[in-house]
Amino acid sequence: MSEPQKPSRSLAGIAGIVAVATLISKVFGLVRQIAIAAAFGVGVAVDAYNYAYVIPGFLFILLGGINGPFHSAIVSVLARRDKKEAAPLVETITTLIGGILLLVTVTLIIFADPLIDLVAPGLNRTAEGLQIKAIAVQQFRIMAPMALLSGLIGIGFGTLNAADMYWLPSISPLFSSVALVGGLGILALQLGDKITQPQYALMGGLVLAWGTLAGAVLQWLVQLAAQSRAGLGKLRLRLNFKLPGVQEVVKVMVPATLSSGMLQINVYTDLFFASYIPQAASAMSYSGLLVMTPLGIISNVILVPFLPIFSRLTEPKDWLELKDRIRQSLILTGLTMLPLSALMVTLATPIVRIVYERYAFDRSASQFVAPLLMAYSIGMFVYLGRDVLVRVFYALGDGQTPFRISILNIFLNGLLDYLLVGAFGAPGLVLATVGVNIVSMIMLLYLLDKKLSGLPWREWSLPFLGLASGSSLTAFVALATLQGCQRVLGTEGVVIQLVELSVASFSGLGVFAIFVNQMKLPEVDVFVDRIRRRFGK
Repeated sequence: MSEPQKPSRSLAGIAGIVAVATLISKVFGLVRQIAIAAAFGVGVAVDAYNYAYVIPGFLFILLGGINGPFHSAIVSVLARRDKKEAAPLVETITTLIGGILLLVTVTLIIFADPLIDLVAPGLNRTAEGLQIKAIAVQQFRIMAPMALLSGLIGIGFGTLNAADMYWLPSISPLFSSVALVGGLGILALQLGDKITQPQYALMGGLVLAWGTLAGAVLQWLVQLAAQSRAGLGKLRLRLNFKLPGVQEVVKVMVPATLSSGMLQINVYTDLFFASYIPQAASAMSYSGLLVMTPLGIISNVILVPFLPIFSRLTEPKDWLELKDRIRQSLILTGLTMLPLSALMVTLATPIVRIVYERYAFDRSASQFVAPLLMAYSIGMFVYLGRDVLVRVFYALGDGQTPFRISILNIFLNGLLDYLLVGAFGAPGLVLATVGVNIVSMIMLLYLLDKKLSGLPWREWSLPFLGLASGSSLTAFVALATLQGCQRVLGTEGVVIQLVELSVASFSGLGVFAIFVNQMKLPEVDVFVDRIRRRFGK
């Protein structure tokens, strides 16, 4: 094996690049969702889109997402190899995966109707449900090629990151948002205020589907051009499957894909139950995006630079440093996720009202979505913490352990969905997912302790107890501040709501910053110092 290429950027430098690029991408994603909410509210077109997007979107997030299994497998192998080995290896993997996913795409197009029945059986019970299903089937066939594109994009993500290229992969998802918003803009110009009327639901639904597909194509083409210019492979057939490195990639990719796929099956399970609750699918989509926007930014900042580091510390002689890096990544996860979770739970209603409440999305829609946002926000830390631990197993060449845990969690998620939906309605579906992630994280920590000959539990647990206490204080201060502002200013008007939300958020975060400063965490000091030196140049 050739000597691996050494990283040319510091951890803080990579994190800064990824943070800015991902922030821009996520902002555009939020703008896209706001545009959809304004045009369709929680109506037929967007409900159908959410069901139609389940399988294509499942593949797109699973295979094409940054930090997904294809990205993780490519990075974990290429990070240990010389750059000159990348092009033939990437082209071979692309040929193999592309052929498989092309067959998957054709299958999806042929079996669109029964697959929608499988995703949302509750749609067949009412006239409105049948209308939603008819639109969803057409949307599904349009978006089916995303199965192929997802694999190509995921391979591109990993290839560019392994070559120390972080800006384009992190920002490229914005092209999908731009394409979809552009399609909605054209539709709005044609229909004007009629866009919100039920008789135009099919037209709106088709625009959503074509815009989504166009965005995926654009995202892939941008990455392909960057790969080609960097000498990291072109779009060509290469059938040398015995090439060194191919088996290494497949060894990580297959179980990682299956493991991540099990997690996405939980999403299907949630939507299966949601199909029996009117407007639940739309509400879960809107609230989920509000959580995934900051979570996606922070997860990329943490996971993208740490995965190559984990991959270089897999030998037993390096395990002490590996444990330090795991602690560092988990502390950063708690430092960001716990206070953010506290704020979003406390301020859920004003957040939803400010972001979405306009045109077709009215006050009743806000009241329906806000409890779901609270439920999603509760699980932000365990969602990202689980992902950090899974990447450690991938770096160690062990994709089987996360896969086995994911299989167990499918059954656990189904059981919790059944139990909690009756008690809490739609928010119960989200709380079931939170419960699954808690169990996953505990199991991964336990097994990682066995694999690495022990983890320093006492040393690790005390900082997290402190961060949890600080986050609880953050929630209390933010809530008290919000209620005080509302007594003085009222609750109506976007400007007033924005002022109240800002004051409450900054008050809570200010208290948290003071609290954390007293904890003297070395991870915080090192990271802040690197950022100061970077921007002080």
